[in-house]
Amino acid sequence: MDGQELQKTAGECTVELPGADLEQRPDWDLYKVGGKVFMLMTDMPGHPVVILKADPDDAAALREQHTDITPGYHMNKRHWITVEGGGTVDEELVKELVTDSYRLVVGGLPRAEQPVDPHAYGRRT
Repeated sequence: MDGQELQKTAGECTVELPGADLEQRPDWDLYKVGGKVFMLMTDMPGHPVVILKADPDDAAALREQHTDITPGYHMNKRHWITVEGGGTVDEELVKELVTDSYRLVVGGLPRAEQPVDPHAYGRRT
């Protein structure tokens, strides 16, 4: 999956997320829920990337397992990851990472502002 496919897949995944909004800025697409960012898309010099919130333990494991996942570009390196197009990232992983990022941010919202139950939404049964 190349960088453009990565961004297309990630963007399409957000359409299904309740309460997700897109805010476009020069050179950045910010995806928010409840006014909080859960995904960013931009072009790092030469290639498109997706930046996602991640549980710190999961983020460390993902960076070890996938050469195309690195610490968050311009974000807290412990809580955010940058995903680049490449051989170690596929469509299923991208969708899972976007949904996990969304759930993490929804879980930090006041209960009355949560569009879904972050502990149950998108979990495989």
